[in-house]
Formats: sequence, structure tokens, C-alpha cells
Amino acid sequence: MADLQVELNATAEAGELDQPFVRPPEPPPLPISEPAPDPLRRARALLCAHPVADGYSGLPWTLRGLPWYDLELGDSAVDADVPRLRQGGVGAQFWSVHVPETITGDRVLGATLEQLDLVKHVVGDHSEGLRLARTASEVADARHCGRIATLIGPARAEAIGDSLATLRALHALGLCSLTLSGTSWAGPQGLTPFGEEVVRELNRLGVLAELSGASEATAHRVLTVSRAPVLFARSGARALRDAPANLPDDLLTALGAAKGLCLVPLAAEQTGSSIREVADHLDHVRRIAGPECVGLSGTYDTSAAHPEGLADASRYPHLVAELIDRDWPQADLARLTWGNVQRVLRGADFAARAARERRRQQQAGG
Repeated sequence: MADLQVELNATAEAGELDQPFVRPPEPPPLPISEPAPDPLRRARALLCAHPVADGYSGLPWTLRGLPWYDLELGDSAVDADVPRLRQGGVGAQFWSVHVPETITGDRVLGATLEQLDLVKHVVGDHSEGLRLARTASEVADARHCGRIATLIGPARAEAIGDSLATLRALHALGLCSLTLSGTSWAGPQGLTPFGEEVVRELNRLGVLAELSGASEATAHRVLTVSRAPVLFARSGARALRDAPANLPDDLLTALGAAKGLCLVPLAAEQTGSSIREVADHLDHVRRIAGPECVGLSGTYDTSAAHPEGLADASRYPHLVAELIDRDWPQADLARLTWGNVQRVLRGADFAARAARERRRQQQAGG
């Protein structure tokens, strides 16, 4: 049998040798150089890996005025429904529970609680697209599950009055950020001793101190007192546009030294009427404070007018494309969109754990 197998193989090989020689096809010529992908394609690819963590959305208050909405399918009455957030490469958003300045006194707390309740119901009703989060790990988990992380805050500091207990209660309900301005303990003259206690309690709870609109005296003192990174949720560069909430260079320098975060708003009044002007602010903050201290704040679904080309949350890739045209390194772009917010959230969590450990040791020693 083996001899027969050898004979068959030999016959086959002989037949192959009898076939006429056919030259294999020439390989296609190698291109001299591949054309670089256009900036918008590169921007979209980057946002797939490093989505936008949007520092400020006014959606809760906007939704209060609508008789009906569906964020999952898309709603033309808002700037940032789920389809547009996905198209814009948004992976997380801070939903502001600020209430208008016309609401004052004891009514601020009640209105803030209503806003918190609304956020929870909206996210629960749109659970295919949204998920509540308050820590860096929860934000990452939401992203891995294909959801857009929703963080509650900032809230107006007036909501807590002069009560740390109220602050703790708001944190227990999910509050992630508090704006330190407009109170007797965080005003034009800076922080009072009680204001400093508020900052320490924020650190212990893991709630971010937010300083957009705070006086410079308050901002500098919070940067000194806080053991956790702080946020400016809606601040551009005052050197480029003299808007009230924009930051002077000395404060940007102090923010960089403290490893805080300036979230530049897409708001025409603060950062200009074009994508290029917004990019100028991002360039400036990156240069003065450092690439690890700059982020993005859509300010969508607020009363702010938006620059041309940035009308809604789907337009983030166009802004990132402008920065790619300006030769921003990919590492800095990744920090801008996602990494810097994650770093600040991790810093707040670390400060909270450290504060609780110090308190535990003090109680054990006492």
C-alpha cells in the first residue's frame, strides 16, 4: 500500500511538472506615502478612545419647562439628547442642579432637592443611554457598559445655608459638586472660618468644590485650604475676553500649581463666537495652567449662546479637529476630553478616604 501511495504521489508531481509555466502576477506598487486622515476623522477616532467628559449641562432646569420629552430617541427641544451626545463622543456629563438667582432664601434648598429628584427620575427613565455616577470608577463602569455617565452637580452653595448637616444630606442624595459663591461665608472678602469648614467637609465627603463665579479672594483661599482638586466648571481666560467668570493668569497659575481643573465653556459671551476663539482659550489655559488642568464645558441647555459650529453636543469632534490642526499632542487631547476629569474625581475620592482615615485614627487615639 505504501508503494502504491508513493507511485500516486510521483505521478501527481510529474503531472504538475508537465503544466506550462505561468508567471505570478506582479504585486501592486507600494504607495510612496499614505495620505494622512483628515482632522475630523482623527478627532472622531480619538473620541472613541477618550470621550468627552462635559463639565456643565443645564438640562435638568430645561426639562422642567417641557411638557414631554424623550432623550433616548432624540428631542429637538434640547441641545444634548442621547443621540447627539453619542454623535459628539460624550462619555460623561455633569448635570447642574443650580436654580435661578431669582429663587432665594429657604426656597433654594427646596428647589435644589426638586432638581436632584428630577435628575434621578430622568436617568432612571432613560437607562439604556444614561447611568448615574459619582466617582471615577463609576464613570468608567458606565462607559464600559455603553452608558453616558451622569454626575449630579454643581449646586448653589446657598442651598446648604449655614449647615454642614444639609451638605451631608445632599451628598447622600448624590450631589458631586457645590459652587462656593453667593453666601455669607464665601463672598467678595473670601472664606470665613465656617467657609473653611465647608471646604474641609467637602473634602471628607468627596464632593468637588466648584468656583466659577466665586470671588478671587474665595478662589485663592479654597485652593490653599482644599486637600482635593477643585473645579472651575465654566471659566475661560480673562486675558482673551474680560467676562466676569473668566480667570486671570495669576489664578490660572495658582490653579495649575494646585492641580485643579478649568473647564472652558462653549459660550459665546465668555469664549467668543467661533470655534477658533474657543480653541484660543483652550490654548491659553493649557499654556498657563498646564495640559493636565484644562477641560471642556458644553454649557448646553443653558441660556448661553454658543459659538458658530458648536450649536449642540454633537459638534465636539469639530472642536477637537481644530486642536488637531493646531498640533496638540494626542496625550494632551486625551487629557482634555476625558483624563483630566477622571484625575480630579480620583483626587476627590482619595482625599475623602484620607480624611476618613485621619478621623478614625483621631477617634481611636482619643
